[in-house]
Amino acid sequence: MKLTIRLRYYTRLGQSLFLCGDHERLGGGRQENALPLRYVNEEFWEAALEFPDSPLPDTPLSYYFILRNPDGPVVEDFGADRKLDLARLTGGHAVVIDSWNDLATVENVFFTEPFKTVLLRTEEEAGDATPPGGATHWFNVKAPLLPKGQTLCLLGSAGTMGAWNQAAPVLLRRSPGCFSVRLDLARELFPLAYKYGVYDTERKAFVRYEAGDNRVLAEPASQGSQVIVNDGFARLPGKPWRGAGVAIPVFSLRSEKSFGVGEFLDLPLLADWARRTGLKLIQILPVNDTCANHTAADSYPYAAISAFALHPLYLNLDRLAGPGNRLPEALARLRDRLNKLETVDYVAVMEAKLAFLRNIFPARQMETLACAEYQDFCAQNQHWLAPYAAFCFLRDKFGTSDSGQWREHRVYDATEINTLAARDSTARDEMDFHCFIQFHLHSQLREAAEYLHSQALILKGDIAIGVHRHGADVWQQPELFNTDMQAGAPPDPFAAKGQNWGFPTYNWQRMKQDGFAWWKQRLAQMGCYFDAFRIDHILGFFRIWSIPQSAVEGILGYFVPAIPVRPGEFAARDIAFDHERFARPFIDDPVLREFFGDNAQSVARQFLNPLAGGTYSPKPEFATQRDVEKHFALPENSGRDAGLKEGLFDLISNVLMIETPGAEFHFRLGMEQTSSFRQLDENIQAQMKELYADYFFRRQDDFWRRQGLQKLPALKRVTNMLICGEDLGMVPVCVPEVMKELALLSLEIQRMPKSSNTDFSPPADAPYLSVVTPATHDMSTIRGWWLEDKAITQKFFNQQLLQAGPAPTQCEPWINRDIVRQHLDSPAMWSIFQLQDLLGMDAALRRVDVDAERINVPAVSNYYWRYRMHLPLEALVRAENFNRQVEDMVRRSGR
Repeated sequence: MKLTIRLRYYTRLGQSLFLCGDHERLGGGRQENALPLRYVNEEFWEAALEFPDSPLPDTPLSYYFILRNPDGPVVEDFGADRKLDLARLTGGHAVVIDSWNDLATVENVFFTEPFKTVLLRTEEEAGDATPPGGATHWFNVKAPLLPKGQTLCLLGSAGTMGAWNQAAPVLLRRSPGCFSVRLDLARELFPLAYKYGVYDTERKAFVRYEAGDNRVLAEPASQGSQVIVNDGFARLPGKPWRGAGVAIPVFSLRSEKSFGVGEFLDLPLLADWARRTGLKLIQILPVNDTCANHTAADSYPYAAISAFALHPLYLNLDRLAGPGNRLPEALARLRDRLNKLETVDYVAVMEAKLAFLRNIFPARQMETLACAEYQDFCAQNQHWLAPYAAFCFLRDKFGTSDSGQWREHRVYDATEINTLAARDSTARDEMDFHCFIQFHLHSQLREAAEYLHSQALILKGDIAIGVHRHGADVWQQPELFNTDMQAGAPPDPFAAKGQNWGFPTYNWQRMKQDGFAWWKQRLAQMGCYFDAFRIDHILGFFRIWSIPQSAVEGILGYFVPAIPVRPGEFAARDIAFDHERFARPFIDDPVLREFFGDNAQSVARQFLNPLAGGTYSPKPEFATQRDVEKHFALPENSGRDAGLKEGLFDLISNVLMIETPGAEFHFRLGMEQTSSFRQLDENIQAQMKELYADYFFRRQDDFWRRQGLQKLPALKRVTNMLICGEDLGMVPVCVPEVMKELALLSLEIQRMPKSSNTDFSPPADAPYLSVVTPATHDMSTIRGWWLEDKAITQKFFNQQLLQAGPAPTQCEPWINRDIVRQHLDSPAMWSIFQLQDLLGMDAALRRVDVDAERINVPAVSNYYWRYRMHLPLEALVRAENFNRQVEDMVRRSGR
C-alpha cells in the first residue's frame, strides 16, 4: 500500500513542514522523529510512505502537521480529529489532500469531548456512502454547529457533482460534526470546481452555498488509486454556541442524606436542578486526596498528596453498607448530626468515614479483590495506585507524610515496596484497603459523570498547579520537582505580601525529557471523569513565582524561569552596584521607628547587630523569615505579640533585589514601596525604576512565550477535554496571545479587569473563547463584594448598572439579578456562576449571613475550607419560583 499525504500550505523562505503521528513511520508521536514533507510547489508539500499489504495497521493512523521556523519555534496544527484507516482503502495507492488546521480556529473547540459526546451529540447516519460502481474520491468536511434537520451538500462543475443544479445536489452523510461523501469521478475532466452548501432535509430544499470562492480539485485518481480530500470547515455563517453553568465545590453540596459533607453521589441531584434551570455545565474544585496530616489543614483542596487519587471524603457510605444499604444505627445518628451543621466538620467527617470503612473492609476484602472490575481498575492505574497505597501505609505507620522522617523507605524503590507487600501481611492489607477506597471512589464519580451526560450536562474539573511537597508524587518521582523552592503567587490587591502555597515547583526540563509523561498520565486520569477542566494558575506554565525555602511570605519570591539582572547592567546605567545595599535588608533607626515605633530600640537589641554607618543587620539566628518563624513557634515565645513577628518579616523583606546563584539578581516586586528604596538618591531611584520596568515588562515576554509554547501544546495534544485557563494576576503580554493561538478559554471577571486603566471589565466586552463569572471561590460573592468598598460599589452602580443616585447599602436581589443577567448576555462561550451568586437573586432563598457564603480567603494562610450550602439540594429542586426565574433568564439570553 502506497500512501501520499499532501498538505496545502503557503510557506515562507526557511520554513519546513513535517508529518507527525502515532505510527512509527510518522515519528511514533515524538516530534523530533517526525517525517519531513517535500516541497512540491507554492501550494503543496507532500510525503510518500509505503506499508506492506499484509498486515496493514490494525488501528487508524492518527496524525497532524508541524511547521518549523528558521528561528526554532515549532507550530502545530490541530490534528485531534485527523485519522486514516488504511484497512478501509482499496487499491494499491491512496492520496490524501489535507488542509492546515490552525490551532486557533474557533470551530476546533466543538470537536472536544464535551461537544462531541454531550452538547452537540448527533447520531452517525447508517448506510454506506460508497456509490454502487465504486469511489475514486472521498470528500470530508466539517460543520459542527449545523442544526438537526439540515445537512451539507456538494455541487460542482462535474456531472457527478450535480453540474451546479441546486435542485439535485449531492447530499453528504453525517457523523458527529463531520460530513462525507464518496464519488466516482473516473470519467470527469479535471480540474473540477465545487462548493459545499446547506440542504434542508425536512423541506427537501437547497438553502445556501458556503461563503468564499469555489474550491478546486486538480487531482484525478489514477488506476487502482483513491483520493481522499479533507476540506477542513465549511464556510458557513452561524450563531455562536453559548452555554451557562454553575460552580460549587463537591464538599459544599448538601443533601438530605449526605454525611455532613458533599459527596460524588450528590452531583446527580445538582444535575437535576441544573437541567431544570437550563444550565449545561457543573464545575467543581479539585477532588484529589489531600490527607497529609489528618487535621483540618487537609481541607485545602489544592494541596493533593496525589495528583491521581480521589479524596475519601467524597465516598458515599450507604453504597457500601451491605444488605438494604443501611448504616449502623449509631453511625446513622452521627451522620444526621453532622449533616445539620452549617459548615463542614472536616476532621469529624473523615474520622467517621474511615472508621466505618476499616470496619467493613475485612468482610469485603476478598470479594472486592476477586472482582473483575476491581482488577481492571488496578491494572489500568498501576503506575500511581500501588505507590499511593504504599505511601498512605507508610504515612500512617510513621505518623507523618514527610518521607524524610520515616525510619525506612525514605527513598521510593518499587522493588522494595513490592517486597514489603509480599512479606508483611499488615502492609499488604493496608495497601489493599487504600486501593479498595480508590476503586469505590472511582466507581461513584464515574456514575455521577455518566448521569450528568444522560441529562445533557458536562462536568468540569480543576487541575491544581501544584502538589503537596510531602505527597506520593514527590516521594515516587522527586526528580520531577524542585523541592528546594516553594510555589506561590506574587503580591496583588488580594494578598499584599503575595501567597506562599508551599508546593515544590516543577522541574520542567526533566519533565520535557520524557515528553511530559507525568502530565499526560494526569490528564488521562482526569479524562475518566471530566469533559472540561480549568488549569489553575495557567501563568505557571510560562513562569512560576518561586520562593526560597528560607522565606515564609510570598513577597520574597521571584519568577522562574526569568532573564536575571547582572551587576554589569548597573554599571551601564552609571549605578555603583552595592551588593549589601541592594540585596540585603536595609535597616537603620528611621526604618526601625517606622516598623516598631517606641519598641524600636528593644527590637534592635534582641534581634539585630549594629553595623558601621548607623545601620543594622539581623543576628545570624534571625537572618531569614524561616528563622524568625521557628523562634516564635517555641513554647516560651508563642504568646508574644504577633505584630512583632510580622514586623521582623517586613524587615527581612526590606530589600531591593533577590540574589540567586551565579551572581544573578531579580528585583523584589513592589521595590518602589520599600523603605529601602525611599532612602536612595533620586538619580539612583530613577535609574533603578527604569531597570525594574525593563526586567518585569520588556525583557521577559518573548522568553516566557517560548516557555509556554514548550508545554501547553504538548498537553493540549494528549487530551480532548475542553481547556480553560485561570489567567488572573500579574499577566504577561504573551499569555493571552498564546492562549488565543491554542484556543484555550480565558477567565474574565467583571470586578478584576486585566487592563490597568479601567475599574471594571464589562461582560459585554469578553472574547468569545472565554468564561465570564462574577466571582471565583477565591473571592467574595456578589453580595459580599458589595459591602467591601463603598466607593467602588458606587462607581459600579452608576457606570456598570447605569443607575443614577446613591447605591443601596446592601446588594438587593434586583442588583444581584442584573449582574447575573449581564453575564448571561455576554458574548463569551460560557457564563458560569457560583451557586451562592445565583441564590443571591432570591430574597427568600439566599443566606442571611453574607460572610458565610465565602469559600476561601487567599490572604489567610491555612484557611479552613468548610463552606456548605445552607439548604439541601432536594429543596433547591423544589424551589419552583426561583427555578423558573433562572430558567427564564438563561433561555432569554440564548444560552
